[in-house]
Amino acid sequence: MLNFPFKDCILEGGQSKDEADYGIGFNKDGVLEEKPSKRKEVFFNEVIAKDDIDVLLNPKAIMNMKSYGEREGEIDHEKDNLLMKGNNLLALYSLLPIYRGKIKLIYIDPPYNTGNDSFQYNDNFNHSTWLTFMKNRLEVAKELLRDDGSIYITLDYNEVHYAKILTDEIFGRENFQREIIWNLGSVSGYKSTVKGYVRQHETILFYSKNNSKYFFNKKLAYTEYTENYIQNSFKEDGNGKYRFRNGEKVYLSELKGLPIGDVWDVYSLQTRTQAKELVQDFKGQGQKPEELIERVIQISTEEGDIVLDFFGGSGTTGAVAHKMKRRWIMIEQMDYVETITKVRMEKVIEGEQGGISKNQKWEGGGSFCYFELAKWNEKAKEQLLSCNSLEELKKLFHKLYEKYFFKYNFNAKRFFEGQNGDAIVEREEFKELSLSKQKEIFCKMLDLNQMYILANEVEDKVYELSEEDIILTKNFYNR
Repeated sequence: MLNFPFKDCILEGGQSKDEADYGIGFNKDGVLEEKPSKRKEVFFNEVIAKDDIDVLLNPKAIMNMKSYGEREGEIDHEKDNLLMKGNNLLALYSLLPIYRGKIKLIYIDPPYNTGNDSFQYNDNFNHSTWLTFMKNRLEVAKELLRDDGSIYITLDYNEVHYAKILTDEIFGRENFQREIIWNLGSVSGYKSTVKGYVRQHETILFYSKNNSKYFFNKKLAYTEYTENYIQNSFKEDGNGKYRFRNGEKVYLSELKGLPIGDVWDVYSLQTRTQAKELVQDFKGQGQKPEELIERVIQISTEEGDIVLDFFGGSGTTGAVAHKMKRRWIMIEQMDYVETITKVRMEKVIEGEQGGISKNQKWEGGGSFCYFELAKWNEKAKEQLLSCNSLEELKKLFHKLYEKYFFKYNFNAKRFFEGQNGDAIVEREEFKELSLSKQKEIFCKMLDLNQMYILANEVEDKVYELSEEDIILTKNFYNR
């Protein structure tokens, strides 16, 4: 389940483990074989049946906290902005005891399941697997929302129609507020050379937690008139531009603008070069302009409200929320969270002037806390994946076996020694496998319930957590 970013999911009733399983395994006679798959799974990912879950979703220990900006001391859940590194499903469940019913807005831009872009996550799932993956996260996300809260989910044509059925089930059809079409702009360039109609939009699904209570700032749900609209719709006299409304003369200066509809022409005010300088080396599926997130936050929150993005990516949601004086929580498990996301938020605090900064009169300030979910079996997995040969795998595995947690039914003796010297790892069919498939088998032996350290086991000496991280975890959960 947790062997690779963003493809972890939990089987629901009616789904069989065999139906979801894939790859290489041993049959009842101990013969190594490659199992046919009804799902085209992405390499190294596991699917866990509910019966196999023990403590997987329990709150996890945290470690390596660093403070940035105008703050000091332990994490204050009433004031601090949080940047979390770790598996986002487990991070959401770790936030649940503290932030249940406290999040005003969730904005996410999940992997689109395209299979042919440069997104740095696994972005090529089977439809049913992608939906299960999203379902697991959206169910806990709903519990985090306030009764007056809302969620916006950006998707493209690959999954949006499947996702709509899923989100109706989770949030209720009565809480579906709008399908927003975000116009991506010009059709010139590479997009115009493809066969068929040119894709020119993405879709944002907008749901409330409670249809009768959700917050929507109608006063700010306006956009400025375009020059073309003014020219065609207004006349001018000595007092300025005007038009007639209900038989009365109304001047342009008295009007709020055009009500915002559900087709958004939101383009970034910065050039591509400026955007690239702001977020160096991020090869995302399509970094969203700050102006897009600004509109969502402006209409669906007020100052001081908490905004959550559990697909943090390059940090656009946090950057915009920070500049708009909202609190924010972002979760990201890829390593670039340290080199891109965190660095971007540092620049925001320093007063960078990209994106919406001038519009919001942003001059810098504020703070955030960065910390990580404390790894355990995850560390073993990372070491296994770094091996360059079968001999390295075998040598490393013997060291790991003494320290980390493996599946209860894993027979190490049979695997390495076998019967009558017929060790599985020494069989020709095993040796003939590619190194990547050999790594897959070794990783499957790890107990997936123990990928991260449980918060209530921080004092167990086996985990070797520092005293500082033990105190950090206890304070985080108010224990």
